[in-house]
Amino acid sequence: MALQLVIGNKNYSSWSMRPWVLMRTLRIPFEEQKLRFDFAEDSDFRRAVARVSPAGTVPVLVHDGFAVWDTLAIAEYLHEQFPERGVWPADARARARARSLCAEMHAGFGSLRSHCPMNIEAALPEVGARIWAEQPAVRRNVARIEAMWAEALRDSGGPFLFGDFGAVDAYYAPVAMRLRTYALPVSAATQAYVERLTAAPGVRDWIADALAEADYLDFEEPYRPHR
Repeated sequence: MALQLVIGNKNYSSWSMRPWVLMRTLRIPFEEQKLRFDFAEDSDFRRAVARVSPAGTVPVLVHDGFAVWDTLAIAEYLHEQFPERGVWPADARARARARSLCAEMHAGFGSLRSHCPMNIEAALPEVGARIWAEQPAVRRNVARIEAMWAEALRDSGGPFLFGDFGAVDAYYAPVAMRLRTYALPVSAATQAYVERLTAAPGVRDWIADALAEADYLDFEEPYRPHR
């Protein structure tokens, strides 16, 4: 079984982070193909992605030539291929709730995404304080995320949202990166979960790779003119 995951820059690509950390943490073997972000009309990035996905975006999971290019679809495909690995919780209701949390992340939290783009290497607490003061929608997004996390952790007993690490934790790993980068104010329980998530094997490895990239892309860094 040959699995290949096509991703973008690890420092910036929140969508790519999700399946990568899921597969790495659950020990699902795959080959990584990392492409440097370049959104020019005829860039190497666009040409390479177009060869595997008509959507033209990353991540893309390629299995023996068959491409899956949506992160939720990738999670479901991995669950079907590796049902014993724990992509989703075993309990039907917990599984439905975990999928609901992933879907809410997939479709929502636009203010947090736009005002706090993922940038693992950066430390921007002053920017975060300004965003927090000026953007009530960001505060609402974070409050909703905290409420979801608190409920899931209470019901499951932790250490991750539904007990063991799974797709829902991978889905919220980029949120944890944003909370860290922008030092957004959260509860002690939220911070403790962020620390556990950051220490998960796949997340830890992704962070290390992101820090080693040393690749500054100005269009991904609205708050820093240079590194």
